[in-house]
Amino acid sequence: MRVTFVGAARTVTGSCTLLETSGKKILIDCGLPQGNDEKVLGLQLPFDPASIDYVFLTHAHIDHSGRIPLLVRKGFKGQIYATDATVDLCSIMLSDSAHIQEMENEWLNRKKLRAGEKLVEPLYEVKDAQRAMELFVGFSYDQRIKVTDNIDIEFTDAGHLLGSAYVQIWATEGTERRHLVFSGDIGNLDQPLINDPAMIKEADFVVVESTYGDRNHKQSKYASQKEATEGRSKQLAEIIKETFDKGGNVIIPSFAVGRTQELLYLLRNIINHNLLPEIPYLPVFLDSPLAIEATKIFSKNIHGYFDDEAMKLVEEGHNPLIFDSLTATVSADESKELNFRKESCVIISSSGMCEAGRIKHHLKHNLWRKESSIVFSGYQSSGTLGRSIVDGAKQVTIFSEKIDVKASIKVLEGISGHADQQGLIRWLEGFTTKKPRHIFVNHGDEQVARYFAGLLASKYGFKAYAPMVRESFDLLYDELPVSEKARKWILGINQLKVALQHLDKSLDAFNEVVSRFKEHAKKIFEDPIKEDPERLGDAVERFAQQIEKLYNDFNDNEKGK
Repeated sequence: MRVTFVGAARTVTGSCTLLETSGKKILIDCGLPQGNDEKVLGLQLPFDPASIDYVFLTHAHIDHSGRIPLLVRKGFKGQIYATDATVDLCSIMLSDSAHIQEMENEWLNRKKLRAGEKLVEPLYEVKDAQRAMELFVGFSYDQRIKVTDNIDIEFTDAGHLLGSAYVQIWATEGTERRHLVFSGDIGNLDQPLINDPAMIKEADFVVVESTYGDRNHKQSKYASQKEATEGRSKQLAEIIKETFDKGGNVIIPSFAVGRTQELLYLLRNIINHNLLPEIPYLPVFLDSPLAIEATKIFSKNIHGYFDDEAMKLVEEGHNPLIFDSLTATVSADESKELNFRKESCVIISSSGMCEAGRIKHHLKHNLWRKESSIVFSGYQSSGTLGRSIVDGAKQVTIFSEKIDVKASIKVLEGISGHADQQGLIRWLEGFTTKKPRHIFVNHGDEQVARYFAGLLASKYGFKAYAPMVRESFDLLYDELPVSEKARKWILGINQLKVALQHLDKSLDAFNEVVSRFKEHAKKIFEDPIKEDPERLGDAVERFAQQIEKLYNDFNDNEKGK
């Protein structure tokens, strides 16, 4: 019984784990690497796709499902097991991904043709995605499924995305039986629309994600889902009011599936509860064909997936995702027209990390405007345009053009789709009936995955390890490695980064004060008759007070961390 970590091993994207048991080869997820992860993992599959018997898919996000069409293109003919909602979402997401592969390949081949170079094939095509959908089999949550005589599985609600699930596997080798749990992505608490992540009480081995394994979300603690929706709606409403007052646009790069629908839910709540009385008609544009189709699927997959608050609206005869001032822009021409509107508006567009799609056009037209706001609501992987903007880049390149970043950059931390460190530990401590023999930590940046594994081992008493790419372990016989204790230097580096940021800000402010004082002093020296010693003394006093304020602000900030 062997497990091999093919993808998302010390990386965030490209989830793919190979389980070999009872003569069967099973993939848990088959995701597409993105951003810098593509350089680490590559795009091709490091095994024979024709040898794979099954794929057990945790959810539809492309970093978990995006290489399934490639798997089929290269000879896979087995079955793909997922929840019913995941099957529906994959029907649009995989075709969309294939379309992007074809378009990007066509652009690349035009360049190669001009340069006299050999043309290349796309990673996969739309026809591969369509063939893949013929292999999907859908199931409900909490349904025990007998895959073979020696393998049973069950999908348990992970609370991350519509249809997302932990995959529980019971596998028998000879007289040995093992219970494995693959977390996929664990959801955050009190998300709009969908249920909180379920708890599992026992397992022999757990593979757990660590996207936010080194930090907690900056958010208020809400007593209920309803209170959380109200709080997050008010936060978004404040950003909209501030931006509209300046005459700008609110641009929201958003993942077409999941995050977009949550945002629509919050916007509907803003309108229904009149949280923006100064804006009687709030124009919202959903500018993503994929997001439009995904919203239809969300509206179809309600029972068994939506939380109590959303279901209450459904029972009252309302669609939780639709409101009168929402406009879907399907064509490219309709999308372009949005950038020539004179009135302020909210534009939700994909991709969520700003790497492709229509969002790049909206950023090009709004990033340089100090009146506009760019609102991020999801994780930004290292190496992506979105990450550069969130990290404070003063200038970015979009379509080979340098664009100054002058818009207000906002982050809606409260609606992250991933559990934070506290949430991950809460989930792992839920294994109360049978504590896992061993925990494998994946789906996190290298430092984060290693740190979280070390934290679990040193502070919480788990045997935990963050595998490297293609590391393989026999779950019946191998003595499994345990991570080093959490090293202080990892925390020290993070603290040093924060300290340097504070120092830069303090020095900038200090230099500005010095510059102003010098200008004033110069005027006094040039014509002392017009000035008097008392005024000079006042200037020096103000200068000293401003330095003292900088010092106090810095200390207050340190105490508030």
